Amino acid sequence: MTYETILYEKDATDKFATITINRPDKLNAMNKTVVREIDAAVAASVADPDVNALIITGAGRAFSSGYDLQGGDFDVDFDFWVEDMTENAEALLNIWKAPIPVIAAVNGYALAGALELVMSCDLAIAADNAKFGEPEVRHNSGPPALMMPWLLATRDVRWLMYTGDTIDAEEALRMHLINKIVPAAELKQKSENLARKLARVPTPALKYTKMSINNQQMIAGIRESFNYNVTAIAGLHVTKAGNEWMKKLGHMTLKEYLEYRDGPFRGLDV
Repeated sequence: MTYETILYEKDATDKFATITINRPDKLNAMNKTVVREIDAAVAASVADPDVNALIITGAGRAFSSGYDLQGGDFDVDFDFWVEDMTENAEALLNIWKAPIPVIAAVNGYALAGALELVMSCDLAIAADNAKFGEPEVRHNSGPPALMMPWLLATRDVRWLMYTGDTIDAEEALRMHLINKIVPAAELKQKSENLARKLARVPTPALKYTKMSINNQQMIAGIRESFNYNVTAIAGLHVTKAGNEWMKKLGHMTLKEYLEYRDGPFRGLDV
């Protein structure tokens, strides 16, 4: 299969593959094509008996800056947002429930929807220059999937999702958002070493272990949580404040928009 926005490469010696988001000039911002191509590549990996583990990473200086805020039609209604966010949430759930282990190799920024992508993976290794956050709350938005409460302590979840703060790799490790920090120059090698290790474990053992772990969250209501979040955030987007923020995207450059959004928070260190 030919991809437009991602690279897909199977290792020559071990049974793992790597998906690389390949829009480095846009900090790997995720548009619909990216979301659908990642989803397709995950499905292809699951169907391939020669892929027992998967890495997801980003080209250039970022894992991904999140969902693409440019080029969209934001003068839309509640039903549009439900459909849009449902597609995004289902793509993330497909990673979470894939019967092979998926590793996020995080270089640079992993923000908003990209952080949800990282959290949907089974394991995460971060470069020492990685940055994480859910800044979309500052422009009256929220994530399409609500994976964070299933991974982190509630107070850490509230801090990140209420403030929109960006944290470094050390803080992400403290919160258990990631498993390990490595020097940026070693990220590729270390993530591939982990993929090789997982690829050499008997495939049924990992498949059934993952199913059992995921079943704990299924019983606790992760699917219902995702469904509720889609409806809640779709409703948020069509509030008066939501419409006002969306309209600003049509009248500002992205740089101006982000400055307008984040400027009032500078200097408010706690």
